[in-house]
Amino acid sequence: MKTACLFYLLLSLRCVCGETLLFVDDHEILYRSGTRRQMHVPKRHAGNPLVVGPTVKNQAGYNSVHRDPETGRFQMWYQLSGKDTAVCYAESADGIVWNKPELDVVAHPGITDRNVVLDSVEQYGASVVVDAPGGDPERRYKMAYWSIPHAVPEAEAGKDPRGKNGGMFVAFSADGIHWNKQPGPVLRGAYGRMSEPPKVGEEHDFGVHSSVSDVLDAMYDPLRKKYVVYAKAWIDAPDGMTYWKRAIVRTESDDFLKWSLPQLVMAPDEFDGVRPADYPGTRRGVQLHGAPAFLHHGVYFALVQVADFETHGLQPIELATSRDGIAWQRPFRSTPFMGTVENGNGFDASRIFSNATPVVLDDEMRFYYAGAENPWQFGRRENEWGSKKRMPKTGIGLAMLPLDRFAGVKPLEKLGQMTLKPRPLGGIKGLTLNADAGGGAVRVELLDERGYRLAGFSKADAVPITGDGLRHEVKWKRADLSKLPVPEMKVIIRIHLDNAEAFALTLRDL
Repeated sequence: MKTACLFYLLLSLRCVCGETLLFVDDHEILYRSGTRRQMHVPKRHAGNPLVVGPTVKNQAGYNSVHRDPETGRFQMWYQLSGKDTAVCYAESADGIVWNKPELDVVAHPGITDRNVVLDSVEQYGASVVVDAPGGDPERRYKMAYWSIPHAVPEAEAGKDPRGKNGGMFVAFSADGIHWNKQPGPVLRGAYGRMSEPPKVGEEHDFGVHSSVSDVLDAMYDPLRKKYVVYAKAWIDAPDGMTYWKRAIVRTESDDFLKWSLPQLVMAPDEFDGVRPADYPGTRRGVQLHGAPAFLHHGVYFALVQVADFETHGLQPIELATSRDGIAWQRPFRSTPFMGTVENGNGFDASRIFSNATPVVLDDEMRFYYAGAENPWQFGRRENEWGSKKRMPKTGIGLAMLPLDRFAGVKPLEKLGQMTLKPRPLGGIKGLTLNADAGGGAVRVELLDERGYRLAGFSKADAVPITGDGLRHEVKWKRADLSKLPVPEMKVIIRIHLDNAEAFALTLRDL
């Protein structure tokens, strides 16, 4: 566990010697004057989709990607759904051109590709966590997935047979190819029809907001030293009936086998219920279909799958943030992080399935995702797909974001400034700013804890930062951080923006 913790902590601090402060929220900011925050959208690869199923009848869905930090080798696990459901495997040297190896590990008669590595009954998900070398080699690769392994007579108690034995299952592997399924489920699931909540003593029927459902996304949290799964769940309706709208729960584990009682952490609210405005307070409107999460520079990010099942049937991705992985904020609802195109015809025109495994490189972040051309089958295009005039496009695609540029702070007009919270700079050798000053300039000044300017570090003393760069060196004309009056003193960093945008500040200790 300690080895895994160190591995994932190093990944979260990749290419950084010191601490990076992201300006995606105001956690590090004391106040801002004359500024606004703008989310940035990743650019989709021109060659999308990079991976497709063997036939148009096999829709690609949930997926995970791992890049070995030593070799640079990419591995991908993706679900194929439809009449035949399985987890398939692909690999790549550069993350762009993917190979489907002929493995013949699992024989699946309905899938012609020979890269199937795991199949199950009514399976959903291919969420993989990879530990660092040094732990149990037979369990280095860990997968969480949903399955309903046993059929139940439909007449039994009038229940929906699909939900009776479903739940979260896990599997382990030494290489990511040969998987050993564990007995399960490790968490029982909720997947049924609307009814009154079960009574105490009827726990086998499960309260739907304290159990998982059929969308599961696993991660390792190096700050809490826990494996974590964010899963789809359900909240009850205004009249108290179950299975009203989809929401997100969180569960954690030390060993990937024994999991805590799922905790509700994200649910649709009144701002979701009024989209579109014709359906306030009803089941129609946005639901949270999934929220795969990852940790980057001390910030938890969730790529929330916001789905409107009963109107247009689209599912774009919304960016949410948290500082503890439990209390979440959704500040960017007006603009999708990865959008869909109603009435479009691309492979990702209607539904996007995000994952918890972005790949962080030196200068960019890669977000692999699955896309589907057809909407959820409740929308205005149901007749087109239902008539089977043609099968919808699907596949795995890639979107790229410049390093750490989830959101930037920029002036409302021409000038603005950010005043950061006081902090000691002892041991810090320099500051590096991720900023776009292509049409203006940025100046950084230092103040003491009371807000008085430090001699040699004022705005007038600052060397202007110009141009667009991920690692601008912060400099002053006649001083550097070694000239601070008292190295251990708390210092306020103020960033002056003149027609420029700042994304992150790195405090370098080397």
